[in-house]
Amino acid sequence: MPKMKTKRGAAKRFEVRASGSIKRGQAFKRHILTKKTTKSKRQLRGSAGVHGSDTASVKAMMPFA
Repeated sequence: MPKMKTKRGAAKRFEVRASGSIKRGQAFKRHILTKKTTKSKRQLRGSAGVHGSDTASVKAMMPFA
């Protein structure tokens, strides 16, 4: 049986909190910002949690987190 490995792309994108929930960065904040309103860009600041339906798949990608 080969070793279990962490998906490195997932490890760079997600962080498991102490409570067990998973933190992710906000999307849509990288480029094409001129057409977005100041309000929408401001609300994309900070981090968000992974939705409950996606939590199992993210945890499967990071077995040691």
